Amino acid sequence: MDTSVKNLIVEKIKSSKIGQVDFDNLPFGDVFTDHMMVCDYKNGSWGTPKIIPYQPLTLDPSARVFHYGQAVFEGMKAYKDDKGQAWLFRPDENFRRINKSCVRLAIPEFPEEYFFDSLKTLLRLDVEWIKPGEGNTLYVRPFVIATQPGVIAAPSEEYKFMIICSPAKSYYGGEVRVKIAEKFSRAADGGFGFAKAAGNYAGQFYPTKLAKEEGFQQIVWTDSSTHEYIEEAGTMNVFVRIGDKLLTCPTSDRILDGVTRKSVIALARDQGIEVEIRPIKVAELLDATKNNTLKEMFGSGTAAVINPIQGFGYKGDKYELPKVENSYASRFKKQLTDIQYNRSEDKYGWRYKI
Repeated sequence: MDTSVKNLIVEKIKSSKIGQVDFDNLPFGDVFTDHMMVCDYKNGSWGTPKIIPYQPLTLDPSARVFHYGQAVFEGMKAYKDDKGQAWLFRPDENFRRINKSCVRLAIPEFPEEYFFDSLKTLLRLDVEWIKPGEGNTLYVRPFVIATQPGVIAAPSEEYKFMIICSPAKSYYGGEVRVKIAEKFSRAADGGFGFAKAAGNYAGQFYPTKLAKEEGFQQIVWTDSSTHEYIEEAGTMNVFVRIGDKLLTCPTSDRILDGVTRKSVIALARDQGIEVEIRPIKVAELLDATKNNTLKEMFGSGTAAVINPIQGFGYKGDKYELPKVENSYASRFKKQLTDIQYNRSEDKYGWRYKI
């Protein structure tokens, strides 16, 4: 298949709605920019990508996505530095991962040149929606859905690849306490927990609802076989600091290969921090709590970057983590955001100029 973008079609909005937006009070993911990208897969190939005004879709009620859940997505952020230049953070990782997710759900992979040409064109058109200043970002959501009509239980032969964008401020606020799951699991061996599939997230809502009713903000998932090992924190990868050692779970069929996760690991190792990537037992956390060696827990992900965990609940008991000066969580968040906002050197080549 020819993967060159011969004709990227652009249809600009007649009048921007940006003046109607209160950028100081933005609920996460509720407001969207003027344009979006759409590209259709039919007759065995991807068509011409189009940048068009943001608008609703018209889909047949029997479209496969509604019945068999063929849908995957990604999440990344665009940042604007103090000079007005806009940047992405490691979008090559997001591109690789969405295609990895596509393969697992029998969706055709999207061509790399289509992805990056469309992404840059879209963000340049809506660049005024990317506001400078700490915490201000543009959340970018590429996704694919199965659009072929018909309720036969088989992979679709038609798809729609889209990119939409939403201006955002900090994702989380306040202190976060989590419940360690005793019964529910996010994913199982041989499944598709490693993919950013829509169904993975739908399955989290009910257990998270129950945890919130108990006063927690999120769940730390445990493995499906024994519920003895922690896996992810809500929709984030989880890190644990015991003493001065940083622990995180290995990626697998069940655990997402997070872009922020691998960035934290690289930063930590470069600073001489011992990092262990291995299974972490709940019992190990409890023992570390008792002997005062559990210093920190935090989640990492695109939306929150780094989210410190102040305490956790397990089997009816609640545990508080100590207040740590110069915490790993605050250090890594500053280092990552300094790279993202172009405030520091990027020796890793993670910044991507729009």
